[in-house]
Amino acid sequence: MHTVTSTEAKAKLNALLAEVEKTGSPLTITSHGRPVAILSPVAPRKRVFGQFPGVVIPEDFDAPLPDEEMDAWEGLAS
Repeated sequence: MHTVTSTEAKAKLNALLAEVEKTGSPLTITSHGRPVAILSPVAPRKRVFGQFPGVVIPEDFDAPLPDEEMDAWEGLAS
C-alpha cells in the first residue's frame, strides 16, 4: 500500500484521488510517521484479464455452465 504524509496529501489531493480511482488501490496517510487515515476507492475496480486491459471479465465468470453446454463438453450432446 502506498503511503504519503499529511503534508503531501494536502498539497497533492487531486492527484492522489486520481491515483486511487485509476489503480483501485488504497492509500495510507501518515502524520508524524504514524498512519492516521486510509484513502480508498468507493467501488472496486472491474476485473481485467492479464495483459489485455480492455478485456473485462464478467462477474459470473466462475458460474457453472448450463447443462446443455456441460453435456456437449462431455460428449453427451445429441
